[in-house]
Formats: sequence, structure tokens, C-alpha cells
Amino acid sequence: SITHWRELMTAAVVVRSMLGVSPSAYQHACEVMGPENAAVAMACVLERVGHINSPGGYLRDLTRRTERGEFTLGPMLMALLRSNMPSEHRSA
Repeated sequence: SITHWRELMTAAVVVRSMLGVSPSAYQHACEVMGPENAAVAMACVLERVGHINSPGGYLRDLTRRTERGEFTLGPMLMALLRSNMPSEHRSA
């Protein structure tokens, strides 16, 4: 289990490697989003990897959108929470 930010950031590097995301793509995400947010983004990518054709390309797109002020993690996290919630608990 992950109990601290440092552990999440370490796990994100492992996930990055597992998903074939290049070190440069992840490093750029860390520089643009901040290391904690980049680690959270990688966790979200892992959760949705079955729906993502290219995890590295997806992370690069999120990074570009962050640079332009078009992306924040909040909506992504909320969508992930909703998708994991049993259907009877979802609001319309």
C-alpha cells in the first residue's frame, strides 16, 4: 500500500516503465505538472490503461494541455471515481 507522496512517486516510475512511457515524457510531465501531480496522472493512466492506446502519447497530451492551462487533475480524478462507483450510487 502507498501511504506517502514519496511512495506514490516511486511507484509512478515503476508504472511508467511497465506501460512503456519514455523517461523523457514522464520527466517533462514532472516539470510541467509537478512531481506529485505527474505521479497521480500516472496512477490514473494505469487505472484506465485498457482504454488508452498509447500511455506515453496520452501523458504527453496531458502535459501539453497542462502547459496551455487546459487540464487539471480534478476532473480526471472525479471521472475515475465515478467510473469505479457502483451504478446504484451514481447520480444522474
